[in-house]
Amino acid sequence: MATVSVPRARAAGPAPAPAPRRTLDWRLRFAGLSLIWGFSFLLIKVGTQGYAPFQVTFGRLLFGTLVLAAAMLVRRQGLPRGWRTWGHLAVAAFFLNALPFSLFAYSELTIPSTLAGICNATSPLWGMALSMVALSEDRPTRRRVAGLGLGFIGVLTVLGAWQGFHGIDAAGTAMALGASLSYPIGWIYVRRTLAGRSESHLSLTGAQLLLATAQLAFVTPLFTTLPKSWPLLPLLAVLALGALGTGLAVLVQYELVAEIGPTTAQMVTYFIPVIATAAGVTLLGESLSWSTPVGAVIVLVGAALTQSRAKAAAR
Repeated sequence: MATVSVPRARAAGPAPAPAPRRTLDWRLRFAGLSLIWGFSFLLIKVGTQGYAPFQVTFGRLLFGTLVLAAAMLVRRQGLPRGWRTWGHLAVAAFFLNALPFSLFAYSELTIPSTLAGICNATSPLWGMALSMVALSEDRPTRRRVAGLGLGFIGVLTVLGAWQGFHGIDAAGTAMALGASLSYPIGWIYVRRTLAGRSESHLSLTGAQLLLATAQLAFVTPLFTTLPKSWPLLPLLAVLALGALGTGLAVLVQYELVAEIGPTTAQMVTYFIPVIATAAGVTLLGESLSWSTPVGAVIVLVGAALTQSRAKAAAR
């Protein structure tokens, strides 16, 4: 749900083949993807009202994996081969799925879904900072460094730093920011180990989600017990979070990247916190001070500046 470029965040492997002609205009699919990922934070909040965070994450990954498995069957694509590939995918699954999904679920026990969505928007900032260290081809420019600094000023604005972070749960906020940091760690790892693979995006991502589901299947029983009841609304939220926010969203994302290119497709990044904030305020009744939207705008401007060189190159 966030990126050095969100659409490329979950990608692992070669550039996708040109997409077939679609009956639904790409702008409508772009809007749909923005809504799905923006509402994901509300769904996490609703899910954790009935189930433990690890259970929400496990359900999300399970339902998402089932959607991708169905897509692979329809398109007659198999899983990748080779132990080394599966080993790299296991690491990617941890940093891109199991860890950040779990951290966001735990964070929303104590912070609003609006704040979690805005923390997610800091991922491009973390990504730029890490890529300058880990990727020799990513060199800092004045604009990108300015964007990095501006973005973190935005984070401080969202958190109300001048008030001593009054009213903000430090642990929950740290977990949400940690989740956003986990994404670029995973992206950089994928870029260094799995780029240029012959397998399709669908094959690699399906295997990645399968491994993340296995990781949560191991961890969840160690820290939770089976629910004594199965409240319907939280269960439906987890189902939607997995089937739509994790499974369907990945399929739509790759189609958009193939059809309109990563530069335009990655603009979905900047709509996610806006939709997450609107959903949290209107549907969950979460409070919103002036510093939250103002800080979010500053974060998004900073994130856009950090991506400016990549966009220019993509043209």
